[in-house]
Amino acid sequence: MGWAILLAILGGLASLPWLAESRRSSADAFRKKAPGRFAKLSQGVTHYQWLGRVRGPVVVCIHGLTTPSPVWYAIAQGLAGLGYRVLVYDLYGRGFSDAPRGPQTGDFFARQLSDLLEHQELEDDVTLMGYSMGGSIATHFTAKYPDRVRRMILLASGGAWLREDKLTEFCRKTPFAGDWGHAVIAARKDRRALRSRLGRTFDIRGIVELQLAEYESRGFLRSVLSSRRHMLSDMQEDAHRAIGRAGIPVVGIWAEKDEVIPLKSLGTLTQWNRAIRQEVIAGADHDVGFTHSSDVIDVLRDVLREDAN
Repeated sequence: MGWAILLAILGGLASLPWLAESRRSSADAFRKKAPGRFAKLSQGVTHYQWLGRVRGPVVVCIHGLTTPSPVWYAIAQGLAGLGYRVLVYDLYGRGFSDAPRGPQTGDFFARQLSDLLEHQELEDDVTLMGYSMGGSIATHFTAKYPDRVRRMILLASGGAWLREDKLTEFCRKTPFAGDWGHAVIAARKDRRALRSRLGRTFDIRGIVELQLAEYESRGFLRSVLSSRRHMLSDMQEDAHRAIGRAGIPVVGIWAEKDEVIPLKSLGTLTQWNRAIRQEVIAGADHDVGFTHSSDVIDVLRDVLREDAN
């Protein structure tokens, strides 16, 4: 009898992630609230928005691991002031986009971006701007399709160095048990950290609430873990060297007090691409895109002025 009770308890614990996932809402349930439009692409439906000018050079912005596309709103407003059209979109498994199954590798995300650019008839001459994991995606795409990118801007970008705690490392490296730990323990820890930031003032109103809402979306946690295991584990030395050889201008913007992407990434990227231009936002942490957006725009003003003229 004791063994039966123990097995029942263990079975119940093991099923927690799947029971929780079954109660979450699909992307369709949230889409009535979506502010943008949708494109049916080869791997699933992608949510996107055009921000800023109706005409002008295009910047395509790629968000990070857990922050949906509104993370770009403040920077997009600044880019609009510089004469740019800005395209933002939700990566698969985030925001209002579908959450297809399968490994979320560089090629997986590059295909989504390529599909979206073709859908929007943007075949070449775009500036890619990537934040955190979005920088890794921009790097992978640019190395894969150098003729389609005019310039690449990396904001607190992955692809070189990444700090993670022991729990995150365990979940990333360990099949099955790591999946359970990520869905039950790590997700609870991350939500608690987000809730502690409610009430603070950021450059984007409601950004914390948007991040919390993603945890109620089916496929989000699975997508985040898959991205950690594939996209974020990729050291992109070869890609950066290839981009340097292709002569594509690259700008790196880093946060002085970033505890996720350490500042030593700046030195590493300089070794990989001697032509890269790099700047540091003083006092900023990894939330630099929605805490120091005006400082980011100040850095970009001189870099991008030639395109807006």
